[in-house]
Amino acid sequence: MAVIARIFVVMLGYALSCVAASLVLTIGALTPDWDYLNSLGPQSAAVWVIVAFGAAVIAAVAILPALLVIVLAEAFAWRSFIPYALLGAVLSLALSYGIDFAGYVTTPDSLLMRGREVLAAAGIAGGLVYWLFAGRNAGTWK
Repeated sequence: MAVIARIFVVMLGYALSCVAASLVLTIGALTPDWDYLNSLGPQSAAVWVIVAFGAAVIAAVAILPALLVIVLAEAFAWRSFIPYALLGAVLSLALSYGIDFAGYVTTPDSLLMRGREVLAAAGIAGGLVYWLFAGRNAGTWK
């Protein structure tokens, strides 16, 4: 019974971490144009729609690498927040770089670099939120 409850906690933690990562990603992407967006009027509903859609996309794209990290964390009972934040940043950067993770394609585009910084921040936020809801008690079901 403890394993089934733990699976539900892990699923809830993963869903909330995807929402947190999407929120950080949305705010980080909209910050340069924030003054312009505020001049258009209240945009809160549109921002939450973007966050919800982004959370669904993040959840679909990151499920397999995140599942690998979750299984390792449960197996080795990692309860510190450091592995979750570090692996969240590494996974988000790996997903953003794709096949160019080694950096062979160099581009001077500062917007691309800022996007990767925002993605790293979103991965860290997602990892910390997962740790807050599910990672603090990793391996307690054993």
